[in-house]
Amino acid sequence: MEELETLVRTRVVEVRARMADAALRSGRDPHHVALMAAVKTRSAEEIAATVRAGVALLGENRVQEGQTHVQGLEPHLRERCRIHFIGRLQANKVRKALESFDSIDSVDGAEIAKRISRIAEEVGIDRDVMIEVNLGEEPQKGGVPASDAGALARLVESLPGLRLTGLMGIPPLEASPEANRPRFRELQKVFAAVRERCANPDRFVHLSMGMSHDFEVAVEEGATLVRVGTALYGDRRTL
Repeated sequence: MEELETLVRTRVVEVRARMADAALRSGRDPHHVALMAAVKTRSAEEIAATVRAGVALLGENRVQEGQTHVQGLEPHLRERCRIHFIGRLQANKVRKALESFDSIDSVDGAEIAKRISRIAEEVGIDRDVMIEVNLGEEPQKGGVPASDAGALARLVESLPGLRLTGLMGIPPLEASPEANRPRFRELQKVFAAVRERCANPDRFVHLSMGMSHDFEVAVEEGATLVRVGTALYGDRRTL
């Protein structure tokens, strides 16, 4: 256990140093970029070690696995972190997602937004949400085209129980991180345009883009939040 704690802490420090260097290269304040640990397939011990290492944001791809992770965290560790749902949300799992996660970052259409709103109203909560943008317009992935983000943002802001906090983008997996720079740049422009028209621009602050293989490029192009898994833990386990 001590070896795991040391390894995770060391990697968190390394990733944060790379994030800071990328921010400084682009003239940004490193404190304006947050690290989210993408914990898909990770053990309870790894997740606990991550929170103890000072990572306050966890990203979950699957509702059931995320529930298990939430339940496995000791109360004092759960209080120290926010857990975001970053996977594709199925309509029949909305209620469970609202019960387990502090934010749903993958709203990708009017129907799922309305369903989240309706159930949030039923249970009497307000929930942070983000709109997912499909940067490569890949049909197998969730997310709206960049051109539709503004319209969906206006709808989400009109729905009760939802607090729109930003955009999340997942680009295609490219061999070179530089290949996604134009996509990150495009999403930053979309983010700025949507924020300009937001009813609550002070709340609309998150631009979540960049993962283990390209987060430095994403930070250089304006990311305020990066989702990192492999760089913290190594290759994912196969479920």
